[in-house]
Amino acid sequence: MIKLSTAQLWVHDQDAALDFWTRKIGFEVREDVTVPEMGNFRWLTVGPVGQPDIAVVLMAIPGPPMIDAGTQGEIANLMGKGFAGTLFLTTEDCQASYEELSSRGVEFTEKPEERPYGIDCGFRDPSGNSVRLTQVRQMATV
Repeated sequence: MIKLSTAQLWVHDQDAALDFWTRKIGFEVREDVTVPEMGNFRWLTVGPVGQPDIAVVLMAIPGPPMIDAGTQGEIANLMGKGFAGTLFLTTEDCQASYEELSSRGVEFTEKPEERPYGIDCGFRDPSGNSVRLTQVRQMATV
């Protein structure tokens, strides 16, 4: 059986991303390891409290030789537009979560709104990644 364990978001600054995802969103650190043998590569993951089998890698954009400077710039450009990655989060009460996260300083790009699939809103992390927060409604089956 294949299971999802980890997703990745590109980030400009791992420390700023760590602060945002832990202090503002409420995720917990899963791993924070620096590997000297790989040029001090930092493997940094966070995840939702109570969901230990899922993690999000907060991945700094590597430079040469892993990624050429042109590609590095393209990734950064897409991040700035909110199109380098999207994370979809669910909640039992979208309005309450919106209010709580807003009080912690999360700046939303969209307020909670009724959709065919539930109540949905959006925000971006400090690197520009798009995040959707949804209170999912059971869809009718045909």
